[in-house]
Amino acid sequence: MKQHLSYLLSGLIGGLVVLAGFWMTHSEPTPCAQDSTAVRLVSNVHVPPNLTGATFDFREAAARAMPAVVHIAAKESPHEAERKGEDPWSQFFGDDLFFRNPFLDFRPREGTGSGVIYTSDGYIVTNNHVVEHADILQVTTFDNKRFKARLVGTYPESDLAVLKIDAQNLPTLEFADSDEAQVGQWVLAIGNPLNLTSTVTAGIISARGRDIDIIRDRQGAAIESFIQTDAAVNPGNSGGALVDADGRLLGINTAIATRTGFFQGYSFAIPINVVRNIVDEIIENGSFRRGFLGIEIAEISPEDVEDLGLSVTQGVLVVRLTEGGAAQYAGVLPNDVIVGINGKKVKSPPELLEHLGSTKAGDAVTLKINRQGTLLDIPVVLKPAE
Repeated sequence: MKQHLSYLLSGLIGGLVVLAGFWMTHSEPTPCAQDSTAVRLVSNVHVPPNLTGATFDFREAAARAMPAVVHIAAKESPHEAERKGEDPWSQFFGDDLFFRNPFLDFRPREGTGSGVIYTSDGYIVTNNHVVEHADILQVTTFDNKRFKARLVGTYPESDLAVLKIDAQNLPTLEFADSDEAQVGQWVLAIGNPLNLTSTVTAGIISARGRDIDIIRDRQGAAIESFIQTDAAVNPGNSGGALVDADGRLLGINTAIATRTGFFQGYSFAIPINVVRNIVDEIIENGSFRRGFLGIEIAEISPEDVEDLGLSVTQGVLVVRLTEGGAAQYAGVLPNDVIVGINGKKVKSPPELLEHLGSTKAGDAVTLKINRQGTLLDIPVVLKPAE
């Protein structure tokens, strides 16, 4: 059956995928959030000069990146927990874990995760799920200095949050261009898994544009187009850095594919090109208001090609238009196939979503449309969500 989406595609993948990073410090086990497709194979993998010899050596990349990755302790205050109320079942069953209602457990929650220093004056990017339940935040830098942090803003639809600490001259990372990341490319994951600070693991990019259906939101507006790697990532890594072999920031580690809650082979990071536009807007305005095309989309199936008489087998099929939405206003039609955006090719829904994920309401994009074999360039001014 064809998988349709309101504004975006919900991906499917075998196995269980969980958010990688909120390492809980309660004595009882805490279940991870449930979460886990387009694979773009690319040749001509870039090999940095320090990897051309017989021995792979990541010491320089690790040395550059580690000082810019921080440890985050996130805690819910007793006052905040009490404000939410009391579990009515506790009067009957006391503190028995078996009978506790997980949706009405109002004891203070605390845990740890990772973050990346985004600017030298103290802005830090992390995952929203690391800090969403906390009102007490503490950041520990690589040189073991501790700072109280305040929450600047969040964008749950991409699982991003921005913190601020009062510090100057902090180390930062050069940004890579995640659009140029290639399958087979070496990467390092840096963070604080299982509360083990400043841990570095290595792997390769296994796939790009993964939609793993992990980010939940009320309006169906989540954006997922992850970089998939086999670098080991565990609870506590969320919000940490994925860097290339030159030590440049390529993404923010967010989730793992697992049946146990711990690393079993694949991890997922938000591409830095998506991160940057969102974080810059949060720093400037305290929030991010994403732009919407106003379409429902689907991956092209062989049945679509035959039934609709499509002239292409790759791209993003426009299934339905929102009445009065940006795409309809610009002249996009049902059964159009989006094959590019802003001069870049698009082969699947996650690739389109990756380009749209950091656009704001009011931004203009140019869609390249294949309409029954005719290529059209259609400019669209994005609108806010209704």
